[in-house]
Amino acid sequence: MTRILGIDPGSQRTGVGIIDIDASGRASHVYHAPLLLLGADDFAQRLKRLALGLHALVEEYRPQEVAIERVFMAKNADSALKLGQARGAAICAVVMRDLPVSEYAATEIKLALVGRGGAQKEQVQHMVGLMLNLKGKLQADAADALAVAITHAHVRATANRLGVDVRQAWSRK
Repeated sequence: MTRILGIDPGSQRTGVGIIDIDASGRASHVYHAPLLLLGADDFAQRLKRLALGLHALVEEYRPQEVAIERVFMAKNADSALKLGQARGAAICAVVMRDLPVSEYAATEIKLALVGRGGAQKEQVQHMVGLMLNLKGKLQADAADALAVAITHAHVRATANRLGVDVRQAWSRK
């Protein structure tokens, strides 16, 4: 059994989702929620809240691998910088616990779950619910984090079948 922590970074809310993958490749839901970062005194305190929240999740759920969404754009430069800083804080929080991190672009995640890189967010959320047998509407950030974890599980399974490193299984370089 392998436990994967998926992270959808954000400067106001960071989605987290944890799944277990059994030897046959079947995914099961463990946990999902948004880490709420607003309410902190300033942006630096939001980053601290993010890092501490991830530390607590790693301590409680003990994932063996981490997958994080790669940031591709933002509405403006300030938003892009804040998103990049939140992503960096998330990566640092888990690598400080010696966890391996794999990164996936939004189009790669949509492709892995829906079969189209241009799929709508609602389609991804629907597939996450189906794949993990979850009932009801999922919170968007947490659903995205579960989608990142599922994507990593798929890539990992393909890499194992091919006998290559996870990074080689998905790389187009």
